[in-house]
Amino acid sequence: MTVHLLAEPYLTPGRLWSLIAALVGVIGVVVGGLAVARRRSGDTRRGAVVALTAGLLGMAGGVYVVAAAKGGPGTGYGIVGGFVALVIGLIAAALGGLALSRSRRASYRAG
Repeated sequence: MTVHLLAEPYLTPGRLWSLIAALVGVIGVVVGGLAVARRRSGDTRRGAVVALTAGLLGMAGGVYVVAAAKGGPGTGYGIVGGFVALVIGLIAAALGGLALSRSRRASYRAG
């Protein structure tokens, strides 16, 4: 029995969209991590909003890919990447929300 690993195109549209959604989520995680780490510098609100927005966009992309997939893992629809984008987007949104709440608390204390 011969198995052809590259019988279909490797980068299908579903895989591409899940990759883009996961990349947006990773950007959100990085920005959110920096915003949480620099919470005392004063200007973390912008980073928190960027992380929250990127996380929500990553989750939306993941939901789209998972909802549009017509098959399971290994079929080329990008369902595994969609679930990964959902998790990464959730982490980014949580970090952005945490940084945003801390920046609001810090602004209330300062003002």
